[in-house]
Amino acid sequence: MGEIYDFVGHADYYVLGAAAFWGLLCIIMVWNRILSKRFKTEKAQDEFLTQIEQKLEVGDFEGAKQLCQGDKRAVPMMVLMALENRDIEPEKLESWVMDRFQFDVMAHINSKLSWISTIIKAAPMLGLIGTVAGMMGAFSTLENATAEEPTKQLLADIRMALEHTLVGLLITVTLLVNMASISNKIRELEELVVFGMNRFFDSFKAAIPKRKLHVRS
Repeated sequence: MGEIYDFVGHADYYVLGAAAFWGLLCIIMVWNRILSKRFKTEKAQDEFLTQIEQKLEVGDFEGAKQLCQGDKRAVPMMVLMALENRDIEPEKLESWVMDRFQFDVMAHINSKLSWISTIIKAAPMLGLIGTVAGMMGAFSTLENATAEEPTKQLLADIRMALEHTLVGLLITVTLLVNMASISNKIRELEELVVFGMNRFFDSFKAAIPKRKLHVRS
C-alpha cells in the first residue's frame, strides 16, 4: 500500500504543477487582452473621440470609419460597429453595440477568469489530496517498519504531505492576488468603454441629420 500512496503523492505534484501553469497562463492572457483592448490613458481615448466628433460634426461618417479601421481597441471597435450599422434606430443600436462589447471583448476575459477561479478553489483540494496520501504513506511506513528502519521514510512521507499543503496554498494566494489586480483593471476598462461610448453616441445622434446634408453636398 505504501507504494500506492507514494505514487498518488508524486502524481499530485504534476497535477498541482499543471494547475499552477494553466492559472498563470490564463492570467497572462487576461492581462494581454485587457492591455490590447483599452487606451493607455483616458487622455488618449479623449483625443481619439475628439477626432471622431470632428468628423461627425460635418456628417463625415466615412471619415470617422477610417479613423477606426485596423484599431483593435474596444472603443474604436465599437465605434466602427456603430458606424457600419448606423441605419438602425439609435437607441437600439446603442444597446446592441454594448451587448457586442460584452460578447466580443468581455466574454474572452470572463472565460479565463472562470478558469482562474476554478483553480483557486481546486488548488487547496489538490494539495489536500497529496497531504492525505503523504500521511497515509507515513502510517503505512510505521505499520510495516522495524524499530530502527522507519525514521527516514517516515520523515519523507510527512515532508511530502506538508509540501502539498504548502504548494496548494501558494498557488491559491498567488492567483488571488493577481485576480484582485485584474478585477481593478477590468473595472477600469469597462468604465472607460462605457464613458467613451456614451460620449460617442451623444455625438452620433446629433450627427444623423448632418449626415444627409453631407451626402447631398
